[in-house]
Amino acid sequence: MDDHASTPWQALARGRYLRSAWPWRAAGYLAGGALTGPPLLLGLVLLAAVGVIAFPLLALLGLAGLPTGAVERRRLRIVDADPAPTPHRTPAEPGPLAWARLRYREQATWRELAYAVLHGFVLWWVDLAAVAALLGLPLLLLTTPLQLALAADGEVKVLKLWLVTSQPGALAFAAAGAVLLPVLLHPLGALAGARAALTRALLAPRERELRARLAEVTRSRARLVAAFESERRRIERDLHDGAQQRLVALTMALGLARLDAPPGPLADRLATAHAEAGRVLAELRELIHGIHPQVLTDYGLTGALADIAERSAVPVATDLSAALPRLPESVEAAAYFGVCEALANVGRHSGAGRAALTARHTGEALLIDVSDDGRGGADPATGSGLTGLADRVAVLDGTLTITSPPGGPTVLSLEIPCPVSP
Repeated sequence: MDDHASTPWQALARGRYLRSAWPWRAAGYLAGGALTGPPLLLGLVLLAAVGVIAFPLLALLGLAGLPTGAVERRRLRIVDADPAPTPHRTPAEPGPLAWARLRYREQATWRELAYAVLHGFVLWWVDLAAVAALLGLPLLLLTTPLQLALAADGEVKVLKLWLVTSQPGALAFAAAGAVLLPVLLHPLGALAGARAALTRALLAPRERELRARLAEVTRSRARLVAAFESERRRIERDLHDGAQQRLVALTMALGLARLDAPPGPLADRLATAHAEAGRVLAELRELIHGIHPQVLTDYGLTGALADIAERSAVPVATDLSAALPRLPESVEAAAYFGVCEALANVGRHSGAGRAALTARHTGEALLIDVSDDGRGGADPATGSGLTGLADRVAVLDGTLTITSPPGGPTVLSLEIPCPVSP
């Protein structure tokens, strides 16, 4: 097979068609159409007949093209190396009713039905005739000597036209078939290419549908992020109002018991338990803060970013003069943890003496820059957390840009689209 051709047309144009597997792939593709067409024709006729008797069942005819489309897209790979993904979208809700509503509203469903009708009533006949004429004819001529040898009366009528009674005559017809075969394989490949192009045009996604599917994927991804942030906040509330309060009460009870206990082994054990409870409480507070920082909920992104800068191991100059508006929870969380990761990297890896943090909202997007005067050379591939940060921002259709030449400075920029009305 021509390794650089993805269709029979390309192989024909490059002159390597006969030296590849494309002729036989083209023949197999057309022969496969002749095999799938008759069952499809029978199914369409039966479904239409049943629908006339039981009218509600006629609605099933609208979905008859779905299995045909799935089979034909897979069969297309025989003569077209480019993938033909399904044009159908995934329902937003579970259940057969949601699936059926979406399918009946999609243009792809009706194109598949049109293809099924066209294939069942017309195309497979063309496929069968093409294979019989362009491949069957030369093969029949090639086998003339064998036919004569098997003939009981010592004669054979080639193509019902010429009577052959001797092996020299049979060999002459075989030679004609050998000459005719490579000649007719060219139109066979061209027809298979045209047939595949028609199938792709009707059954493969078009550009507009691909854009619609991409938009739907983006919306579903945003919904997942929002649900994830909502679940994080619920866990944070449960820990804050439940486990943390009980640990506070336990710590206070142990402290009071320690004060009331006389000096001795019991007091020492109570002191140890009180200290351990205090450490557990501190760890739980850190865990809660990592799940969803309370400062972000109480004071918004402006206050949260200022809090991060104050707690940074490297002095940070902030430019947060214009208060940021309240943004979607997923955006605020991504920005907050992104700045946390960036400043943590500054403290751990950069060797910087100072850093700077600026944040502003343009009305259409949130823009955040974190810079430092360190040694530079930041690389996401080194496992510094930048890859995870880029993935988190990308989920919100945002971008992360890093400029970090050797010797510095390093500038990390976040841009997250989030239009806010005045």
